[in-house]
Amino acid sequence: MNWIKKDYATTVTRENNGVVWIEFEAFSGFPIKHAYSTRIGGVSSGVCSSMNLRVCQWDTRANYEENMRRFCRALGIPFDRIVASHQTHTTNVRVVTETDVPTGTLFGREFSDVDGLVTNVKNVVLVASFADCIPLYFFDPIKKVIGLSHAGWRGTAGKIGAATVRTMALEYGSEPADIYACIGPGICQDCYEVGKDVYSAFKETFTKKQMEQVFISRSEGKYQLDLWTANKLVLEEASLKKEHMFLTDLCTKCNSKYLFSHRAMGDRRGNQCGFLMLEE
Repeated sequence: MNWIKKDYATTVTRENNGVVWIEFEAFSGFPIKHAYSTRIGGVSSGVCSSMNLRVCQWDTRANYEENMRRFCRALGIPFDRIVASHQTHTTNVRVVTETDVPTGTLFGREFSDVDGLVTNVKNVVLVASFADCIPLYFFDPIKKVIGLSHAGWRGTAGKIGAATVRTMALEYGSEPADIYACIGPGICQDCYEVGKDVYSAFKETFTKKQMEQVFISRSEGKYQLDLWTANKLVLEEASLKKEHMFLTDLCTKCNSKYLFSHRAMGDRRGNQCGFLMLEE
């Protein structure tokens, strides 16, 4: 695959039975399985071609479920132990327990208004959905705790990364200095133009110095926003070690041949998913 990249050699591309996904090298050797899906290896067609992992009017439920089953088989994770949420760009983080494992629907209880999930339960698959927003993967190798969060501009401005770290600390006793974090594929700064409303939202929670690091001012109240750096700053502020944080530079819009992107395709598209599971 000919990825359009800049500088970061932090990710690797995996393939099994035609299904292609992305992993972070920093997580290799840990007792976890993780992935960020691509468009390759599914059964969907048209604007959702082909590994669509989103329920939408442009694809069938049957295609979606078959894609999810194929992906789980390729990655070697249990389809029947997926736990996810209906994401609404909040900073709400839910602690997942054994009782949250599927109760009849594909994603178990399908929590509403939750954009972050954490657990210490083994063989429970945390799943979050993405197009241009940023996936945040967390692992504490000391307490054996994982977390997966969805950070769009609202979640980033609200510091969902810090909220996830705080939940891991409060619920499981995780020390921020022990936590490893991977900041996954999403829209890059060059492709992500935003307006004054977004700038103002960040100004409420980010310092002047931080604002200078994540925004480039354009004419007529337009800005280019760097969500990768913004989330890195949030995690640094949450006391994660710099050497425990890893960024990719895979832009969903630049690589829309391989990844679904809302900015490139609009709403008529599929979605990727992030997956994270603590192994036995």
